[in-house]
Amino acid sequence: MKVSLITVVYNGEKYLADCIESVIGQTYHDLEYIVIDGASTDSTLSILEKYSAKITKFVSEKDKGMYDALNKGIDMATGEIIGILNADDMLASADVIANIVAQFEKFDADGVYGNLNYINPHRANAIVRKWVSKPFTQKDIEMGWMPAHPTLYLKKSLFKKFEYYSLDFGTAADYELMLRFLYQCQIKAVFIDQLIVNMRIGGMSNASMKHRYHALVNDLKALKVNRLPFPLFTLLLKKMSKLTQFLH
Repeated sequence: MKVSLITVVYNGEKYLADCIESVIGQTYHDLEYIVIDGASTDSTLSILEKYSAKITKFVSEKDKGMYDALNKGIDMATGEIIGILNADDMLASADVIANIVAQFEKFDADGVYGNLNYINPHRANAIVRKWVSKPFTQKDIEMGWMPAHPTLYLKKSLFKKFEYYSLDFGTAADYELMLRFLYQCQIKAVFIDQLIVNMRIGGMSNASMKHRYHALVNDLKALKVNRLPFPLFTLLLKKMSKLTQFLH
């Protein structure tokens, strides 16, 4: 099965090379690597030029934000499976993609997800917290559970059937898509008990108190749109669940 892995970047010179190196080090070779750049003004384009032989498809142009760029990448993808790797993040080991594909094939899955480590942005070997996932039921989603979005790989056909990332939910667009696919549409998603991504802490939704407030509002909007029965309760449990990530 062909995998299309998409990286969206804007002024990502600091960590982009680490991200790319983790992709080109994969043992699975039927891998298409797509990079969507938002017209960076730092040395991002120079880094991408250095790795141009390893990047299958590349575009650099202004966009409407991260999720608009992801939608562009999905449109460009020719693989059966879509994966996303943020420009600050790294695939955790060389066999990640191979093991994910094996799960798709073994279980005839629509999606596969796994575990994630949040790491110190300056020291990649310093783990701040761990997102250890699990197999789930619809009730788990109602109780605030969700997979770590950067670990979630999905069949491309799902985006054609159930639509792409919506630009109406700000930084909660990934949460809304997961609610739509996993809860509303009840796709067959399989858990692989493996560390998939090392993710540097930070991110758009945590950039400031204002960003956090808007993230909460958009999370609640996503829950209501996808008709969860008790959206405020689910949102509270979702936020509380992050505390357990410090216990692992």
